Amino acid sequence: MKFKQWLAPLVYLASNWISLIGVVLVTTAGILWILLIPSTMRGGHATGPYIGILQFMMLPAVFFAGLALIPLGMWWFKKRNKGRLPERFPPLDFDNPRFRRLLAFLGATTMANLVIGGSLTYKAVSYMESVNFCGQTCHVVMKPEFTAYQNSPHSRVECVSCHIGPGANWFVKSKISGSWQVISVSLNLYPRPIPTPIENLRPARETCEVCHWPQKYGGDRLRIINSFTDDERPKLTRTVLLMHIGGGNGYEGIHGAHMGPGVEVRYAHSDKQRQKIPWVEYTGKEGKKFVFKADGYKEEGPGNMDVRTMDCMDCHNRPSHTYELPERALNKAMAAGDLDLELPFVRKASLEVLKQKYATTQESEREIVRRFKAYYEKNYPELVKTKAASIDRSARAVLAVFSRNVFPEMNVNWGNYPNNIGHTDFDGCFRCHDERPSTSGGRTIPQDCETCHKMLAQDEEAPKVLTDLGLGHSWQTGLDKGK
Repeated sequence: MKFKQWLAPLVYLASNWISLIGVVLVTTAGILWILLIPSTMRGGHATGPYIGILQFMMLPAVFFAGLALIPLGMWWFKKRNKGRLPERFPPLDFDNPRFRRLLAFLGATTMANLVIGGSLTYKAVSYMESVNFCGQTCHVVMKPEFTAYQNSPHSRVECVSCHIGPGANWFVKSKISGSWQVISVSLNLYPRPIPTPIENLRPARETCEVCHWPQKYGGDRLRIINSFTDDERPKLTRTVLLMHIGGGNGYEGIHGAHMGPGVEVRYAHSDKQRQKIPWVEYTGKEGKKFVFKADGYKEEGPGNMDVRTMDCMDCHNRPSHTYELPERALNKAMAAGDLDLELPFVRKASLEVLKQKYATTQESEREIVRRFKAYYEKNYPELVKTKAASIDRSARAVLAVFSRNVFPEMNVNWGNYPNNIGHTDFDGCFRCHDERPSTSGGRTIPQDCETCHKMLAQDEEAPKVLTDLGLGHSWQTGLDKGK
């Protein structure tokens, strides 16, 4: 009885539209939070980043907003009635029509909010996890990354799987670090080109190694690199490498030497992009440490430089967003048969138009095709009459090479984003592998070609090793297409 006497004034004061909205918000948020507990939690972490942010940020915000509205409405209702309260409050039972209406209103609106809110939340979460949301919401800003992603080995892996990973914690961190990006895009303050977000990346062990793991035994793998000469009729040459991937529980190979059991590599870098590495500390599988310093580096330790423990991303730094140099990109297109290799000096003509500057994407789309055709109109007018369709197809293939790698509006040009795999286009491996000696003597970080791969053929037109393996004929398919 005393409880009802105490509750009656609160129910009376809360019978206003502001407090009722607050009650609905509190009830809806509370019920949704309870329902999400068993379905979204596993081992203390939300199974999806956006489900986690819904549960840990959005619902609490709605809940506490509703709590704030309840006393606000009571204060407003009391002020509206100039502080006058009835001497006897209506009873809290079903004989009281106001109480019945209050319960009916709460029940109906709560059910409606559950249905509407659940449906909208599900669709919003699904959309926010989509590739279209990540890559196309800010079309101009993200166009370079989205284009490279669509042509990458990970083009069927959702952006959030690598950039955020599972759990709400890293989702919150990523959004906090990206909050300035929202402001920058809105006010047109973002840098061009967009710098690689190295500092904000989640550790590879929590993203890359969900699917891959460095201890997996890879053995040796054959790698064939196609190149074309600039002759009037381009000649295809092939470099064949036997890559010592290694890995597994052994110590041999690239993966074993860098990520094998008991192995730890720490390094200090003097630039944000981690391209200058003057100090390296290597711990071998027996636990013995070696320190290597670049030529000219005088400090005993890493000094004031940032120190990082090496993981997958230090070599595989562009797994889904690779931008190639014009020669390599053009070689791939020619090997795939996208250009007519019977056009005289087709590689030379292509590189000439690819390496020129274009102020906008629209200009590149117009001028690359026009300039490529103009080369043959000027130098081979008779050929244009018989192979006009082939020249047009090749011109558009050259444009496609440019459009995958250069984005004038974002100042993304050839070579802006270094790729650390290999050492021919960028320093890559040679950032550390430069024959620098250990401070204790007796070891160096080797630069010998045979350390990571064996050269089976180099720029040969008909490598014997491919013929012996029965692969000599299989590379002609794309070339036949490009006639």
